Amino acid sequence: MVASDNRFHGTNSLNYVYRQGKTLRTKYFSIKYAPNTRRQTYRVAVVVSKKISKSAPIRNRIRRRLYELIRVEVADKLSNLDIVITIFDEGVAKLSAPELRKAFLSAMKDVSVSS
Repeated sequence: MVASDNRFHGTNSLNYVYRQGKTLRTKYFSIKYAPNTRRQTYRVAVVVSKKISKSAPIRNRIRRRLYELIRVEVADKLSNLDIVITIFDEGVAKLSAPELRKAFLSAMKDVSVSS
């Protein structure tokens, strides 16, 4: 799980990223990101709506899997980005770990290049 310092707190803190951020869309999710000059570390949020799954454990599992990928794979490469990952395909819950890792890392590579 990503540390509490690296997560968004409150719904208003996401508004800046939604309004000013750039969007990168993949098959399973979209990534909105914006540089935040007032912070030294990154912040990240994973948004999974009830449209994806009515079951809270499934939504939480998707969220936990992505937070863990962020913590293990890309946390050291992010400096002062605010990132919001929005899941819009229920297939993410059924993806194997290597497939999800590959899709996520290819998208994050584009984010880190363009930031």
